[in-house]
Amino acid sequence: MSAEDGVREADPANPVVALAEAWLAQDPDGETRAELRDVIAAAEGGDAAALADLADRFAARLEFGTAGLRGELGAGSNRMNRVLVAQAAAGLAAYVLEKRGGTPEDAEPPTIVVGYDGRRNSHVFAQDSAEIFAGAGLRAILLPRLLPTPVLAYAVRHLGAAAGVMVTASHNPPNDNGYKVYLGGADEGSQIVSPADAEIAAHIERVAADGDIAALPRSLGYEIAPETIVDDYVAATAAVAPAPAGAAGLTWVYTAMHGVGWETLSRILEAAGYPAPEPVVDQLEPDGAFPTVAFPNPEEPGAMDLSFARAREVGAELVIANDPDADRLAVAVPDDAAPDGWRRLTGNQIGLLLGWRAARLTAERGAPEGASLACSLVSSPGLEAVADHYGLDFHSTLTGFKWISRAPGIVFGFEEALGYLVNPETVRDKDGISAAVAMLGMVAEARGRGASLADLLAEFDSTFGAFASDQVSVRVDDVSTIASIMAALRAEHPSAVGGVAVDRVDDLLEGVGDLPPGDVLRLWLADGSRVIVRPSGTEPKLKLYLDVRGDSAEDAAARIARLVTGARDLLDAIGS
Repeated sequence: MSAEDGVREADPANPVVALAEAWLAQDPDGETRAELRDVIAAAEGGDAAALADLADRFAARLEFGTAGLRGELGAGSNRMNRVLVAQAAAGLAAYVLEKRGGTPEDAEPPTIVVGYDGRRNSHVFAQDSAEIFAGAGLRAILLPRLLPTPVLAYAVRHLGAAAGVMVTASHNPPNDNGYKVYLGGADEGSQIVSPADAEIAAHIERVAADGDIAALPRSLGYEIAPETIVDDYVAATAAVAPAPAGAAGLTWVYTAMHGVGWETLSRILEAAGYPAPEPVVDQLEPDGAFPTVAFPNPEEPGAMDLSFARAREVGAELVIANDPDADRLAVAVPDDAAPDGWRRLTGNQIGLLLGWRAARLTAERGAPEGASLACSLVSSPGLEAVADHYGLDFHSTLTGFKWISRAPGIVFGFEEALGYLVNPETVRDKDGISAAVAMLGMVAEARGRGASLADLLAEFDSTFGAFASDQVSVRVDDVSTIASIMAALRAEHPSAVGGVAVDRVDDLLEGVGDLPPGDVLRLWLADGSRVIVRPSGTEPKLKLYLDVRGDSAEDAAARIARLVTGARDLLDAIGS
């Protein structure tokens, strides 16, 4: 590498600088090379902040796990960048080829399909991956343009691919990106689970240990997927809930949250017969800078403010939002008691309504043996009540759709973090677009008999019981703080939360029932309430999930309020 590129002889007295110089030597990205050169120069000049920055960038490798890769964009092994993505692609290619085993050499090579969203560098990372997959001898197929994550998940199954990659950081902060991996075959297009994650990670480590990514074979012989892939997804999703008569005249607001959902959803709405929404124009087209939201997650305070303003302006009956890669769905309804006149439904409320719809339709069509509803263990226990009511099986899984999608006989699955699987024969992952269509179908059916979405919530309570949920979370700067809190809770279980005695504690690290081991504590209280404590899988947060069942909606609301106060007191006590 020339001096013009800023690569100098490594300083043996400073191992972090040596790592950074070695990284520079293989980085193909001019932007991250320039970024890293500036940090190195400042660090060598004695700048303490630059030294700390450099140490953080190379303190570790961004870990590849069951969520794939996800992290902040930038230079270094602890950031998302072209070097790390190239290593990941080569490692995944080696894994896929290894799994082919004894396939004859003249057989068709395994297929791997790549999708990408509108975040910064998503297209670059996707193209790098396609070239490396093709260079490794795989049949690599790149989706034709930026598209929602569910389209990639659909394409993995539709194309009979051995694996798929979606370049996205979903609803993470603007300067993040990620690398989500799906498996075909027996995995049916679901996200990876253990041991596949560890096996892929081992291959990635071997690639990284070999050094220069410039030595990795590349090929421009990858394919561009035909538009028929998107057409088929549109047709299958429109069929989830063709518009009933009650859809006529529906006024609703939609936001894509600066993501990739609108183009695909708009085609589906037309095919299914729904009226077009009143869009939040400033958030409709993809923009990786996310200029109107500090945090592009519909769950975050303020993220849907523009949607609510638009809804007030047009007199809407509901608001529907997708997150930036359109695998999540948020819904809001008018509420005079809310400060701005609108209330976002919780993920549990949406999940229970969609689960009710799925169970009813399954029962009407004649439920096959083993048909089931499934949700993550931190989601509302109300779904089990729905399954019991309709004679369906129920499965509680570890958090994440990589587990939910694998529930035997699944006809519907959800997690409280705004994720819903409503069409498992099409997509074995959360899908905010098909969930939006299913929700519009429910709303339109209710309108046809003079009911609103709020009325549906009340009908659910009267049919299945009044369930209420809430969450308390703590965001930390140092992730080791989370491990310390979990250790403290394990060392001494609380005797009560919110004045209600703790009956028993399940520590999932030891494995409970059919659940695989996980870093989760589940506290069962004497009044039937539940508190679950776990680290977030995608953010530096500790989360407490709270669930109650009341005699009425008002009783449930009072119970959950007391439990929230108790959970906060518990965290304060540990922190002190």
